[in-house]
This record gives sequence, C-alpha cells and structure tokens, in this order.
Amino acid sequence: MAKKESSFMNMVLTLLVVTIVAALALGGVYNVTKGPIAIAKRKKVERAVGQVVPAFDTIMSEYKVKPATGRDSLTFFEAWNGDEKVGTAVKTFTDEGFSGRIWIMVGFDSEGAINNTAVLEHKETPGLGDKMDIKKSDFPKQFEGKNPKDYKLKVTKDGGDVDAITAATITSRAFADAVQRGYDEFMVRAKKED
Repeated sequence: MAKKESSFMNMVLTLLVVTIVAALALGGVYNVTKGPIAIAKRKKVERAVGQVVPAFDTIMSEYKVKPATGRDSLTFFEAWNGDEKVGTAVKTFTDEGFSGRIWIMVGFDSEGAINNTAVLEHKETPGLGDKMDIKKSDFPKQFEGKNPKDYKLKVTKDGGDVDAITAATITSRAFADAVQRGYDEFMVRAKKED
C-alpha cells in the first residue's frame, strides 16, 4: 500500500476535527460540573452566614448592593430568629490583597458592631497571608465585638487599631479594607431603614 502524503488541506482538516472534539468535550464537562459547583459555592456562603451572625432560623432576605465606591456588588443576608432580626451578614471584597481579590463574610449586629468574620476566597501566600483565616491564626478574632465607628479599621502601622499579621501587612490592610467596605454599605442601608 502506498503511503499517503500529507497536504496542507489534510493537516487543516485534522486540526479542525481535533479542535471540535476538544471543544465538545470541554463543553460537556462544563455542563456536567456547573450545577455541583454552584451548589457547593452556595453551601459555602450559607455556612459563612451561619458563622458570622448569631443563631438564626431564617434568612429573610438576600439582596445585592452596588457601592458608590466600587464596581462590584456586595451581597446582604438578613438573619432572623422568629420575629427578631438577629444580624446582617455582608459578603464583601477587596482588591488590595497581595495576590488579588479577597472575598469575606462579615456579620453585624443592629448597632453595626462586628459579630464575626469568615474568609470565603483568596489567593494569598500560604503560611503568611492565609493567616487571615481563623483556621490558620487568631487574627480575625480581634474584630469580634468591635464597632467600626469607634474601632479604626486600619493596621496600627497606618494609625488604626488592627494588629497586622506578621510579615503580611498587605493582607492585613486588605482584610480591614474589605470589612470597612462592608460596614460602610451596612450603615448606608441602616440609615435608609430609619
């Protein structure tokens, strides 16, 4: 049997077939995994809300707010226990992290005091910036019970009240920035409700 010589057209057709097969495979994998990924993200957010506000039985409302000072929205979750609103969780962010955007959940009581915080997503340096997570250090505990109207959400090096993570001042500043963004929008909403 004679060996068939490759031509430009044969190579283009082969490349086209390989590209189509790869695209269909990727599309299929995406369609199969997008539902479970969305469910996992939602459960992570619900767990974070549970960590940052006092015990509740219902999230009565969830809504997005686009701050005047940002291009992306913050998400608010109002937690209720029976007929009483026990707190508001705010999914907030900062772009000031050492390795980019950081998403956190901050819980506030009705007066604006911070109940707790939870890190949702980050790309900070392992062993340094990732210490902003309660699983890695006690850094977030210093925010509990503090009201940002009296507690300056800046690291002490910048004249604030936040003790920075050793060797991760940029991450500490970013964490405080995200909390401040959440607090500012929480207070805007609180004033509108009055």
